[in-house]
Amino acid sequence: MVRITQHRIKCIGCNACVEAAAYRWRISRKDGKVTLIQGIEKKGIFSISVAVDELEDNLRAAAHCPVNCIKVELT
Repeated sequence: MVRITQHRIKCIGCNACVEAAAYRWRISRKDGKVTLIQGIEKKGIFSISVAVDELEDNLRAAAHCPVNCIKVELT
């Protein structure tokens, strides 16, 4: 399993993660920040556990995030 976490408050809506993994990230029409699709929020941090086949795309998303608000790790 892969754990993806996002500190959404730090997001600037640059869209780099959406370009890397559009099935997991989308831009919110409300505030222009990126939303972790199906992520569960707890104290401002969104997270989700996904299959290993999503690892590479989401590592790319985290690497291209200019504010480093995305963390991806194997669990």
